[in-house]
Amino acid sequence: MSTVPEGEPLIFNPFTPDFMNDPYPHYAELRREVPVHEHPGGFWMLSRYQDVFDLLRSSLSVEQRHVAPGPFRDAYEKAGVTDEPRLKGLALLDRDPPDQTRLRKLVTQAFTVRAVTAMEPRIRALVTDALDTFAEAGGGDLVETLAFPLPFTVISDMLGMPPTDTRHMRELTGTLMRSVEPTTDPVVMRAVEAADAELFELVGDAVAWKRNHLADDLLSALIAAEDDGDKLTHDELVAQVTMLYVAGHETTVNLISGGTLALLRNPDQLELLRAKPELEANAVEEMLRYDAPVHNSRRVTLEPYQVGEYEIPPGSFILANLAGANRDEEFFGPDAEELRLDRENARRHVSFGGGIHLCLGATLARIEGRVAIGELVRRFPDLALDGEVEWNGLLSLRGAARLPIRV
Repeated sequence: MSTVPEGEPLIFNPFTPDFMNDPYPHYAELRREVPVHEHPGGFWMLSRYQDVFDLLRSSLSVEQRHVAPGPFRDAYEKAGVTDEPRLKGLALLDRDPPDQTRLRKLVTQAFTVRAVTAMEPRIRALVTDALDTFAEAGGGDLVETLAFPLPFTVISDMLGMPPTDTRHMRELTGTLMRSVEPTTDPVVMRAVEAADAELFELVGDAVAWKRNHLADDLLSALIAAEDDGDKLTHDELVAQVTMLYVAGHETTVNLISGGTLALLRNPDQLELLRAKPELEANAVEEMLRYDAPVHNSRRVTLEPYQVGEYEIPPGSFILANLAGANRDEEFFGPDAEELRLDRENARRHVSFGGGIHLCLGATLARIEGRVAIGELVRRFPDLALDGEVEWNGLLSLRGAARLPIRV
């Protein structure tokens, strides 16, 4: 069924009443009808799997300064805020080569697979504590008790951050993540700018403190990281730490809550996971495909970019619709809209992006999702929803703000 009146053009419209509850019918319609979509708001959107896959692995820019004059730039001026990118534009996610290459090389010296996998015992202990809380209360809010505190605590422990106001940091990081939302709301834009500045100062203070209190942690390793005499400057270090801190937990909240909700709404798959725990790793990949923690990623064209018969001009802002691409029937088959934990090509999802900007924290997210959801399912055979899901109101980072469960 179409989401627009007959005769009117189909456009990406995330502001309809039903979109937040389930955006996937709209994504499917866009994929069928306007897979290369020039939006009247001044951006393009791609939603077919192959188009998104190719875009993510292209040499297109991620730097906001290359966007041509138009609605997005005009919105900054009207809001009375600067167009300086988040974290001074120094985070890996916001840089092109050669700067991105240099920064990633230094960061990956510290953020290694070995350091990440070594966290699994700590992750299991935190999950056990959260499940004990559910057991004592007979249930509760999955987001508040497990999905948020687990990745937040894990990345804080890994970094070796000094004691901080957890609630305030949660508010600031949540606001900062709105910078990846397709919004021109001046109130939101000013709030993001203020949160960005405050976070940069707070993390800068933590970095300065850590220089005098070096330890066996990720932040100390980042401070020490060096490549042929090259080291991260103070501002670069602050930007990478903040990126790891924010991206290290915000997206994993959506993986744990979204994956659990998908199982509860598909009881046959929930029972399959209980019966075949060896499916855990592939199950997490299928959950990532079925409901992506991040729905959109961005690129900016520096020269004409061809997608089929369409030529996207230089200076264009393109949204890669990761969530829509993950359900493309042309790639994942006629049952792409269904959750199937034993799907053979589930790992081919694009939820972690791709190319040089492939998510640095993918391994950590997979471990946290596997342990949290696996243990939850095993421990509570009567696991069930206990009320309506409350959504966070975000578009690119759509997820549950509250997910009541009964155990």
